Amino acid sequence: MSYDLMEECFRWFGPGDPVPLAHIAQAGASGIVTALHHVYDGSPWPEAEIARRKDEIAAAGLTWSVVESIPVHSSIKLGGPGRDRYIGWYKDTLRALARQGIKVVCYNFMPLVDWSRTELRHPMPNGALALRFDAVDFAAYDLFGLKRPTAEADYGPERVAEAGRRLETLGEAGLERVERNLIAGLPATERSYDRASFRAALDDCAGLTADDLHQHLAGFLSEIVPVAEDLGLRLCIHPDDPAFPLFGLPRVVSTAADVRRIFSAADCGANGLTFCTGSFGTRADNDLPAMVREFGARIHFAHLRNVTREADGSFHEADHLGGSSDIPAVILALLEEQQRRRNEGREDWRIPLRPDHGHLLADDIGKDRSNPGYALIGRLRGLAELRGVMHGLRLARAAA
Repeated sequence: MSYDLMEECFRWFGPGDPVPLAHIAQAGASGIVTALHHVYDGSPWPEAEIARRKDEIAAAGLTWSVVESIPVHSSIKLGGPGRDRYIGWYKDTLRALARQGIKVVCYNFMPLVDWSRTELRHPMPNGALALRFDAVDFAAYDLFGLKRPTAEADYGPERVAEAGRRLETLGEAGLERVERNLIAGLPATERSYDRASFRAALDDCAGLTADDLHQHLAGFLSEIVPVAEDLGLRLCIHPDDPAFPLFGLPRVVSTAADVRRIFSAADCGANGLTFCTGSFGTRADNDLPAMVREFGARIHFAHLRNVTREADGSFHEADHLGGSSDIPAVILALLEEQQRRRNEGREDWRIPLRPDHGHLLADDIGKDRSNPGYALIGRLRGLAELRGVMHGLRLARAAA
């Protein structure tokens, strides 16, 4: 018996995406991962617009397989005014998606900032351009650009001194570039800021602890998981990216212990995980294949990419099969989980995957418009490599 392949998907940012659905079909994907990105303020998604988007995808010969993401409004994450109203709207969106037959919903619970990078065009040895998080550049911005009042306490004296030296190298133009990358809004982020509005938003988070954030998440799950379970939906929280605190803000989806705590807050299959190898891979203490084996029954979606961790706490996006994590071992664990589910008779045995954060390659480098991390060719290469691993493992299993 050989392994069944995972469902190959591609992220698409809607009609304004420079990568059209026709090109995604040419990449060999069958599923689309998308959202109503023009309704990203926490209000309910109109079912007519969900149906229109679904039909547009179907007309290209593809399937809307995963919603990424229904944004979780900041009032829910911070436990602020309006929380109940926004949770009610979230439930309305879940019901509308269920009526349209879309079953998998990825979301995140990162306060204030979504995925964060300091550099969007980091040169690789082969001439490709990669996303990068430079820990020293970040500290320099936090300490001397943003001038966050409590920032110095979050860094040791060595890092503060190093950041001061880096500031001289960056200059004002370099600091502004780092700021744009961090707070101006990368693809699919909920909000964008300038320096003044970001400082004000940080003030709203003053005193927020990891326990506070987890309690707000647990309260959110207590409301939406029963609805999702009744509707037959599979919710899958995305890990923090990167999986460590930024700007003094807590993180609650960074480690295996965090996942256990989240699962125990609502202990049913509808409360699941998006297994992002890049996000979890920013921490050396995360054993990715072991995490798949432990949490596999509740992994409803996989983001497969790789990062190379650097000695000073920085990291950059690597080739999908390069970097610091053993991606083939993760894929093997996911294929084994699929097989286990199929043997159990689970209807949702197939796990959707998408290649994430490809390098900027070839003539994509010269194009005027491209979402950072989401150009076509880099992700096409990534999907081909991931597909090759799956086929290789499948053939090896069949021959065993």
